[in-house]
Amino acid sequence: MIRHIVLFTAKNKADIDQMLDGLSVLTTIPHARRLEVARNRKADQLGNDIDVVVYGEFDNETELAAYKAHDLYQESIKRVRPLRELRFAADYDITADARFGPTVKTS
Repeated sequence: MIRHIVLFTAKNKADIDQMLDGLSVLTTIPHARRLEVARNRKADQLGNDIDVVVYGEFDNETELAAYKAHDLYQESIKRVRPLRELRFAADYDITADARFGPTVKTS
């Protein structure tokens, strides 16, 4: 499984809701196992520069490529690119690359 994480900063903080609307188009693309778009809570003690987070899970590289090739992906880019300052993306294969620490149990 591939995890796809994209982080955005807004040029103008007043445009964050508009960015969220433009990125929410992505949630209607059928190739993701799971796809979320959310405003960053900005609760980190060291850095809160990121405004919006896109998190997706894909069964394989083919599904991720189909997601990125979808017309709605291009529509989202068209709507969001003029509003964003920075975009950082990371993809990793959880079955091959991830390193896991101990599981924390909560009661």
